[in-house]
Amino acid sequence: MTSPLPQAALEQLFTKARSRNAWRKETLPDSTWRELYDLMKYGPTSANLSPARFVFVTTDEGKAKLAPHLSESNRAKSLDAPAIVIIAHDLAFADKAAELFPINPGVGAWFSAPAVAEATAFRNGSLQGAYLILAARALGLDAGPMSGFDAAGVDAVFFAGTTWKSNFICSLGHGIDESFPRLPRLAFESACQIV
Repeated sequence: MTSPLPQAALEQLFTKARSRNAWRKETLPDSTWRELYDLMKYGPTSANLSPARFVFVTTDEGKAKLAPHLSESNRAKSLDAPAIVIIAHDLAFADKAAELFPINPGVGAWFSAPAVAEATAFRNGSLQGAYLILAARALGLDAGPMSGFDAAGVDAVFFAGTTWKSNFICSLGHGIDESFPRLPRLAFESACQIV
C-alpha cells in the first residue's frame, strides 16, 4: 500500500506549479531528456502499447524548423526554452505489441481498425503528454504546454513519410517569468458527479 505524497510534492506537481511563458537561456544536457522520458514512460496506457512519440527540439536548427509553425504568441514565448517537445502519437503503435505486451502479443489486433487505432493513439498519447509534464515538474523543470501551432506544417517538416502525428507542444526548462495570479478552476460540483 502506498502513502500520500507530502504536501511539498503535491505543491510542486500541482497546486503551486504554473505554466511558464519565459525561460532561462541555458542548454541542458541530453541526459536531462533521457531521464525525463525514463520516468514518464511508466505511466499507464491501453495494453501498455505507449503510442506517444516525443521529439525534443533543442538545437537552433531544430527550433528554426519548428518556429514558423508556432502561433506568433507561442513562438515568442517558446524559443528560449532549452527544449520544445513535440508530443506526437504513432498510428502504427500496435506494431510494438509483441515487445510491449509479451503476455499476449496478439493484442495488437484489437487496434487493427483505423478509427480504433487513431482514437486509441490520440487518447493514450495525450495521457503520455500529461505524464511528461508531471515528470518534468517532479524533476524540477517547468513546463509550458501549448496547442497554438500548425499541426499539418509540423507533421510535414518532422514526420513526413511516417505514421506519427503531432498532438501538442510543450516547452521545458526553468521558467523565469513572474506568474500572474492563478486563474480559477471549476469546483467539484461543477465538474464532477458521484453516482
